[in-house]
Amino acid sequence: MFSQTQSHFLSFPSKSLPFYPPSLFPNKSPFLSFPPFKTPTISLPTKSMISNSKLSNHIDPLLLNDTQLDRFAEVGNKLADAAGEVIRGYFRKKFEILDKEDLSPVTIADQAAEESMVSIILENFPSHAVYGEEKGWRCKEESADYVWVLDPIDGTKSFITGKPVFGTLIALLKKGKPILGIIDQPVLRERWIGISGRITTLNGQEVATRACTELSRAYLYVFLVV
Repeated sequence: MFSQTQSHFLSFPSKSLPFYPPSLFPNKSPFLSFPPFKTPTISLPTKSMISNSKLSNHIDPLLLNDTQLDRFAEVGNKLADAAGEVIRGYFRKKFEILDKEDLSPVTIADQAAEESMVSIILENFPSHAVYGEEKGWRCKEESADYVWVLDPIDGTKSFITGKPVFGTLIALLKKGKPILGIIDQPVLRERWIGISGRITTLNGQEVATRACTELSRAYLYVFLVV
């Protein structure tokens, strides 16, 4: 669901657990959520991994200017481009399917797409940490102010069976608060981008919900990928 409020973020949905506990977001900022793809449960990073800074309802830890946000968005788009190129190369092709410890599937496309994104992050922001679906926490330090959260293919079973109802999910957090979120569907070539303080876009065009003052007149579409 798209929101017209000033803050727009993308969440990383999971049927069982979110990537970050709600307690990490005391301001209760609104999130833009992609349809709930079924994703495997992963080990959650600890609060100390994300940041050792105390969050406050009265202090804005973001304090980012437009130039900084534009730079993060530029790199975020590069991540989505790189992952998409890898994923399209494997879509509807033959490849080995492996099982994780929780018996959820993973493919070489998942792994290669994540590595392509990590390499770009390390090249542009070597001090930033990465928390990926496939390899988990990547940082020499136990905590970092900036953390990129990556899920190269959210909806791996759909990808395996050749259905384009999966997505690449990218988020950037500063001191535990999301400041950038990207949902990319590399086959349909649709990309949603949410940036702190800005209106969400789909392929560069601003998007929002229609005017609706009564719940009985609202429409909501949800689908489950299994």
